[in-house]
Amino acid sequence: MALFSKLKERLLKSSSRLGKEVDAIVEDGASAVPETSEAPEASGAPGAPVAGASGGALEAAGTPAPAAQREASKPGLLGRLMGRSNDAEPRRVLDDDMLESLEEMLIASDMGVDTALRVTANIAEGRMGRRVSGREIRELLAQEIARVMEPVARPLPLYPSKPQVVLVVGVNGSGKTTTIGKLASQFRAAGKSVVIAAGDTFRAAAVEQLQVWGDRAGVPVLTAPEGSDPASLAFDAMTKAEADGADLLMIDTAGRLQNRSDLMEELAKIVRVIQKKDPDAPHNTLLVLDATTGQNALRQVETFRELANVSGLVMTKLDGTAKGGVLVALADKFGLPIHAIGVGEQLEDLAPFDPEEFAAALTGLGD
Repeated sequence: MALFSKLKERLLKSSSRLGKEVDAIVEDGASAVPETSEAPEASGAPGAPVAGASGGALEAAGTPAPAAQREASKPGLLGRLMGRSNDAEPRRVLDDDMLESLEEMLIASDMGVDTALRVTANIAEGRMGRRVSGREIRELLAQEIARVMEPVARPLPLYPSKPQVVLVVGVNGSGKTTTIGKLASQFRAAGKSVVIAAGDTFRAAAVEQLQVWGDRAGVPVLTAPEGSDPASLAFDAMTKAEADGADLLMIDTAGRLQNRSDLMEELAKIVRVIQKKDPDAPHNTLLVLDATTGQNALRQVETFRELANVSGLVMTKLDGTAKGGVLVALADKFGLPIHAIGVGEQLEDLAPFDPEEFAAALTGLGD
């Protein structure tokens, strides 16, 4: 549960968090809707399900007589108290206006238009005209998010091949280098032998950072002079990993998307060279994404799927943004496995992705 605590503490420490926005939408509608708004609920389709609702006094009482309706609608506190006699939480009728507000909120969280429309449509099914609380909407929203994320929540697969080659791609600044170091350290702690190849030979800072992580984890890091051919380094790393009987070889790569043709050729050359050693390599191509880039993450997935055969994702820097909805959009659009998420700089802050914990944290449940 450590990651869940980090998500609650860091990802959602923002006034724009989904949970607070949902509550605000409900409260705004509750104060604007007349107290007789229960009437549509009673006159709606009989037997329609209300997920998460326990049923209030007005719902159990059935449709009031017209005179009683007029009496209840008089200005004053009595009607409001009667409407909430069994529930202290503000409640609002789930109608088109509320759905539109929820859709706009989800789109603003970087969930994307298509995904936001599907999520809200599922929430609305069988519940239109019912009075709902913010808590109920957040629970329904968390259920929908978890449902979208469940199929893609998969750890990085391990294969019997030695070495298992993991090619790591992503734009500069996405957290590639740190992710490689953390994964290598975690695999090493799990008893796996790991070799790292500092294949981003054009950035001295990336090489130095990998060397720091390698020293910390007791993992050898192969380097080459700045500007050297990354494919040649990958070949040497493959040779060393085979000689050492290493379980995993993790290869860092450059991420200069502004020069896609060069990057494409560079990645293709790395693959050609390591396939001389193992025709099935790379066994994983891991794309590291920065959550703070929002919808741009979707474009990066599209680009790197063209450049390399991306097999899975890692999302970093979820502690730096309240717009974690982009992860839902990625799962919904691409269906690529999400192996891990990062919510900080410490080793334990890169953890396997848990869809239910993520959905609960994103919607503010458990506060």
